[in-house]
Amino acid sequence: MNQLRIRTLAGLFLAAAALAWAFAGLWDSLDNTLPAVPLLAPVILALIAIVLLATALSLRSRLRAQRERRPGAKPVDRMMAARAVVFGQASALVSALVSGGYGGFGLFLLMYRMDVPNRREQALYALLAVVAGLAVIAAALFLERVCRLQDGDDEGPGGPGPIGHRA
Repeated sequence: MNQLRIRTLAGLFLAAAALAWAFAGLWDSLDNTLPAVPLLAPVILALIAIVLLATALSLRSRLRAQRERRPGAKPVDRMMAARAVVFGQASALVSALVSGGYGGFGLFLLMYRMDVPNRREQALYALLAVVAGLAVIAAALFLERVCRLQDGDDEGPGGPGPIGHRA
């Protein structure tokens, strides 16, 4: 599994922002009403960030207990940790696209449509969605870091790496 790169996420964010800004400008130039930014967009992104952060903190404490050989420490299943990392990576990639889209749309609203009172609220919702999307990316990168195998810890199939136990 490849590690997420911040350059990739930044590139997706900027590409989505540019496309959303251009699309909003085109849509507005055709005298169409711009779509509204839903209030639930930042809320749902924030909930995903909370789930990712809670998963990372839980795995980190379980891995620490396992490394310190505390009595009663529950081992972390490798497949469960791998699924958590894949969920985090997918969430980060989608969040980069979504928050970039909201960022481009919010930028268009800030530049050209701040005279309309309703659009000020829409720009605020877009800004909150960008912040929540960045929180998803940060939580996903933290989860990936928590589940990363250390050098020399992966001793082959069934090895006693930090994630899991001997099969």
